[in-house]
Amino acid sequence: MISSNCVEKAGSPEWSSSTSDAETGATVNKRETLMTSLPNASQPLSSQSGSGLLKGTSFFPALVLLACAGQVFPPPALTGIAEIEAGWHHTCAVTTAGDAKCWGNNHDGQLGDGTEADRLTPVDVVGLLSKARAISAGERHTCALTRDGGAKCWGNNHDSQLGDGTDVDKKTPVDVVGVTSGVQAIVAGWRHTCALTTLGGVKCWGNNHDGQLGDGTKVDKNVPVDVMGLVGGVKAITAGRRHTCALTTLGGVKCWGNNHDGQLGDGTKVDKNIPVDVIGLVGGVKAIAAGWRHTCALTTAGSVKCWGKNHDGQLGDGTAINRSSPVDVVGLPSVVHAIAAGGQHTCGLNPQFVSCWGDNEDGQLGDGTTADTLAAREEVGL
Repeated sequence: MISSNCVEKAGSPEWSSSTSDAETGATVNKRETLMTSLPNASQPLSSQSGSGLLKGTSFFPALVLLACAGQVFPPPALTGIAEIEAGWHHTCAVTTAGDAKCWGNNHDGQLGDGTEADRLTPVDVVGLLSKARAISAGERHTCALTRDGGAKCWGNNHDSQLGDGTDVDKKTPVDVVGVTSGVQAIVAGWRHTCALTTLGGVKCWGNNHDGQLGDGTKVDKNVPVDVMGLVGGVKAITAGRRHTCALTTLGGVKCWGNNHDGQLGDGTKVDKNIPVDVIGLVGGVKAIAAGWRHTCALTTAGSVKCWGKNHDGQLGDGTAINRSSPVDVVGLPSVVHAIAAGGQHTCGLNPQFVSCWGDNEDGQLGDGTTADTLAAREEVGL
């Protein structure tokens, strides 16, 4: 008599069987790793065929594979993660060992593994083993900050967002011209990229149709250019779809680029190709986050203010009205320690809860529903 089931060991499916010894009647458990190629799958494996089974037992490999069909055996968990970043349809991470790994859509080489094949599990980014310090994912391109303080990018380059002096896609990382050292942070927007230097200056490259490079023009750039007025005094940067913002060392916020929905926070809806001050935020801010067409700031007091597009409630002020200057997020139960902005939703974090607001069509707010919310609300299970 034989009974069996599929099990998992280190990500590989195995066949587990319990047999009765024909001579002794004793029950013996046996486990065999399923191979991708089994001999004579339509014929029984038995003790007489040299299969290693106990005398008097047999099973059909084809039936084993059929029994295991449809069962998903997940790969071993990715551990030792220092940072994780989500692009449009791909995701990347940096490990504590300095390795860069990516997975998901790879149509433009944005995974950096030298191919254009989509990956269901993480793959190593070529040339960045033990060399990556941080990573940022755009629409279809990715950039990394190396441990040497340089910037490297790969993937889609139709708008020169890789900064290598060309507009040709790259399937492996290439150096960004002029910033092979002296960089402390890098952010990838939809189709543009910006770097924060160790001197506190900001440089940007790529798509500039709305002035998101901040160089006083609306001409795309295939190598980094200085953002006007920001050669120093900046401690953090963030990039949205077609706008960019900087947090100054004095705690103020400046933004530039697309402003159709008021996402620059200067009280207008006019695009700006140089940085402008966000109204009411000349100080007292410790973090900033840019979504698709909205922007948010975390104050030193732990409150959150947002501005820009609000069609789905992503500003969290209890309305669905676009705002061209900052408004307070309502409904936050306590002091917030960190913020993150998605395409059309926003979340805040403190040590005890996660609170999200805005678009929830696909359940991205995590509240157990698919209904948008116009104000902050603590999420289920967190």
